Amino acid sequence: MDYANRPLVHRLMKFKEADPVSFHVPGHKNGALSGLPAELRTALAYDITELEGLDDLHQPEGVIEEAEQKLTDFYRSDKSFFLVNGSTVGNLAMVYATCAEGETVIVQRNAHKSIFNAIELTGARPVFISPEWDSIAKTAGTVTAKQVEKALTSFPEAKAVILTYPTYYGTTGEELEEAIRLCHEREIPVLVDEAHGAHFTIGEPFPASALDLGADVVVHSAHKTLPALTMASFLHVRSNLIASENIARYLRMLQSSSPSYLLMASLDDARAYAESYATEDIKDFMKKRAGFLKRLNGIARLEAIETDDPLKLMLRVNGYSGYDIQKAMDQVGVYAELADLYQVLLVLPLLKKDQEYPFEEAAKRIEKAIEYTITSKVKMKLPELPVFNQVISKPCYIMRELELLHTEWIPYEESIGRIAAASLIPYPPGIPLMLAGERVTEYHIQSLTSLLATGARFQGAIRLHEKQIFVVTNEAEE
Repeated sequence: MDYANRPLVHRLMKFKEADPVSFHVPGHKNGALSGLPAELRTALAYDITELEGLDDLHQPEGVIEEAEQKLTDFYRSDKSFFLVNGSTVGNLAMVYATCAEGETVIVQRNAHKSIFNAIELTGARPVFISPEWDSIAKTAGTVTAKQVEKALTSFPEAKAVILTYPTYYGTTGEELEEAIRLCHEREIPVLVDEAHGAHFTIGEPFPASALDLGADVVVHSAHKTLPALTMASFLHVRSNLIASENIARYLRMLQSSSPSYLLMASLDDARAYAESYATEDIKDFMKKRAGFLKRLNGIARLEAIETDDPLKLMLRVNGYSGYDIQKAMDQVGVYAELADLYQVLLVLPLLKKDQEYPFEEAAKRIEKAIEYTITSKVKMKLPELPVFNQVISKPCYIMRELELLHTEWIPYEESIGRIAAASLIPYPPGIPLMLAGERVTEYHIQSLTSLLATGARFQGAIRLHEKQIFVVTNEAEE
């Protein structure tokens, strides 16, 4: 393989070829002291630190600067950054760079938990836009330009608008560009968590990237759809409203002071992979995808659902929850990205023309899993999740105010009308059902009950066995 277009990867290989002797961190000493399996120990020879000629992520002036410049050029940004602490650190940095304590920020309500954590840490005051229901994906979808305009009109003091594109399920909608235009007319920057869209810049048939639609800052989980190691991510700035130097300052504070060269090398490689993805690769991938889709749709009782992103497919069986399907698939060694009340979500590999993947074997195993599901489980009528009917909403308290209040655990059925003392998050996908500081509504409890009945897993303010959630003590008693 030609590594000439991967400057950091190439430099690490040259460094290893010199047979270096380590008297520096990390303590595994190029893998010599590691008790990991041999396959893993091999990679440790590249797990090094900021040595002569290997540059410094926090002050890049050499090979890392060159690698990040290639990333910048490929995504046509003003400045692009390697992230070694996941998209989470990118989301933190972009919020810190635009929002201060007490300032208003408009945020899509079905954002990832890391967005809400960033808002909490800055002390900003969120205004939530509830997305429309996506009837195809059977989940919360994207927000409309009209919804964004309403929020901007109601809260003209907002310092930023934070949107998610695409959704976890690959839904993009058609109004992001217009929503961005409305924000820019008011000189309000748009921050986009595009975790699942690092491959969009390849072009059709993939959706347009938020960066090309005008977003000021975009964060990519390169590891989700490109061949990068877990946690390896990108951040891109293309803006007249936000200085890339300000983003860089927060990244220096928030990212590890000992960044992993394995992660950075995988980012260099992932960028080169996407950059070299040719027209013939797209045609071949779509052909293989079509064959897999046809095979899945030929399985009795199984329905394969497409979405805006060709890398995403959803599998459903009428009368069975996604948790039922996921459990059966796990037993035959096929692992989906996530399950929800209605389906499992598959993330397909972004194959090139000369690459193969065991699609036929996977289809055979999925067929076996579906047969197992419908013979071992009783068909049920899946409940319809209620629709959150507040398009624009604000929490009653932000987290810093909640910390001053008394709290208690109470049964679910007694919590309607109370204030949630912490967020309640189905995971995956990590999108909060209920946010800290919100008033608990019938919608929240109906959704919680339906999700629990079908096997959903949660993080946050819940005690499953006691059937309790965490709330503020009656406000009249404060």
